[in-house]
Amino acid sequence: MLNTMDSTTKELRERFAPPNGQLAEEVLLELQSILRLHKITVEELSWKWDAYCLKMGVEETKLNLKTTRDFKKDLQEILEKESREKVHKIHDKKTVTSTPRAGVSNGDVFGMIDGLVSNTPRKGAVNGSAAKRKSNFETPAAKASKNHATSSPNGMATPGAASTFAERKKAGDITETLNHHIQLPNPNLEPVGAGVDGRIKLKANTEMAKFGYKTMAMKLSEASEILDDRIDEFIQLVKEHHKLEDDAFGNASSQSPSEIIAVGRIASDSSEGKLNASSLVLETSRRTGAGLRVPLKIGGLSSYSFFPGQMVALKGTNASGEFFAATEVLDLPLLPPAASTPAELDAINARLLAKEDASDENETEQPKPVTILVSSGPYTTEDNLDFTPLRTLLDTASSLQADALILSGPFIDIEHPLIRTGDFDLPANCPVSPDKATLTDLFRHHITRPLTELTQTHPKVSIILIPSIRDAASKHASWPQDRLNRKDLALPKQVSVVTNPVTLSINEVVLGISSLDVLDQLRLSEIVGGKAGGDFLARLCKHLISQRHFFPVFPPSVAQGQREEGEEFGPLGPSLDVSYLKLGEWLNVRPDVLIAPTLLPPFAKVVESVVSVNPGLLMKKRGAGTYARLTVRPLEAGEISEEERSQGLVGNRVWERCRVDIVRI
Repeated sequence: MLNTMDSTTKELRERFAPPNGQLAEEVLLELQSILRLHKITVEELSWKWDAYCLKMGVEETKLNLKTTRDFKKDLQEILEKESREKVHKIHDKKTVTSTPRAGVSNGDVFGMIDGLVSNTPRKGAVNGSAAKRKSNFETPAAKASKNHATSSPNGMATPGAASTFAERKKAGDITETLNHHIQLPNPNLEPVGAGVDGRIKLKANTEMAKFGYKTMAMKLSEASEILDDRIDEFIQLVKEHHKLEDDAFGNASSQSPSEIIAVGRIASDSSEGKLNASSLVLETSRRTGAGLRVPLKIGGLSSYSFFPGQMVALKGTNASGEFFAATEVLDLPLLPPAASTPAELDAINARLLAKEDASDENETEQPKPVTILVSSGPYTTEDNLDFTPLRTLLDTASSLQADALILSGPFIDIEHPLIRTGDFDLPANCPVSPDKATLTDLFRHHITRPLTELTQTHPKVSIILIPSIRDAASKHASWPQDRLNRKDLALPKQVSVVTNPVTLSINEVVLGISSLDVLDQLRLSEIVGGKAGGDFLARLCKHLISQRHFFPVFPPSVAQGQREEGEEFGPLGPSLDVSYLKLGEWLNVRPDVLIAPTLLPPFAKVVESVVSVNPGLLMKKRGAGTYARLTVRPLEAGEISEEERSQGLVGNRVWERCRVDIVRI
């Protein structure tokens, strides 16, 4: 026994002692403890130490008592993680194979072969798609155990199946209202102007052709130039807004006792962990600071609100050459508010007042306000694919005689449990054979078909579809994202497919929309101090307005892409294509209405004269969600001053005449 211990000690000294040095006695005892705990050889321990050094950094990791104990703790954590994974796998396997099904085609009754023998191809199986139907080799009882609505042969819910949406409470209740003094229109009255060419006119203010770029072709040089150019653009904006001279700006990374103004991007000194006050660095542009990052000290600021990727203009000094001490945060200039010409407003009011059968008494009628419904997917519960919530929303649009319906993806959600596993049936009334069905056919049946029915009953409605990076029907999987293919999806002419993000006009109202959850990203990565607290939802929206971008966070938070323990699939991250982030910038004017769907609570607020709206998710897993109803009162002739008419430009002032209701579906 003593000989064995002596040989182990000798081998440990040979492998771990530094050149021409001795192995410390306390380190030797820790290494021997690791050998006993994990029952491994000295050679295996040496391999694990080499791997640990590579992970932590070879130059920084020297063998001493502290690093040895850290190494021991790391090995223990790895062992515990492997044990948990084994327990989950055993539990999942028992859950699947504990009760043998009748008629198993491959003979693996008790799961002993564990999939080593391939299954016999089933009749009606779909190759290359997620859809499948009942096998002739399975008994009806095996399929009847499913609890989603498409399990039954006729596509109706099976008896006893969960019907959470049908059992929802308080449907139609208004949870929040902005500008409640604006009266809602009477849905039973025929809207004035509905008999001509429709009451609204759509116009895209985004160059959507540029969104058709090739994904997964990003070059690092292009990405760095996009990020660098954005800093230089904000330097010019700050200079013009605050009327500063060129010598007022300086290099934040250069040592100087003089106070300067530094414009740059907020970043972190570490690629891991959440941004905090001690990890703040300011990234400069190549032109002004050679692209260097300098540590940022914010103790002299009375209040602050920072997030990674934020463009800032800071006043301060770098007297030591080691850090930039900020003393003041300069306001960034906002884009001008949206405005229209008097002629455009007169044409809009004339369109809202027009009728096929014009008469004298019709000239005195007041136009009905424009009604816009806004919703964000998912559009079905996570335990079925019947899309009843979507049909309910479309029925509401028809009964309210809505002028426009804005639907933001995901539509066929790739994160839906049944889509991920492919464990669902096609409805019996689906015209496509299961052998040839694709997810595009699923979109046509569940999305295109009810949209077509709505346009038949309400032909003057305008429908706008905005994709999501989680859409299975979209071939463009990165943000900024190209439009859905309307031809493949067989969409009716009243449906307009737009990019993600997009800026568009409905009559004179300018809307900015993106389906990517930027507000939750800001919440996860933002640090706040001093008087910058308060209404955090309004603060997050203000970040978007001041940064002039639909997704100013860079790099995005990794929390959205983490996989929960025990889950086979993790949620998608933002999937940014940095080379094309400029497509997410706001151009020329601030939108009148900012629509930012997010997991955060639904809200409607006025921030910097912008109506900021989160319609909420239409469905929250198995619970019913919300949508937003916008009622925009026309800008009447009496509200336009003679001065505005003489200037030829009238501010839209939508925040004063737009009512927003957050409604339970």
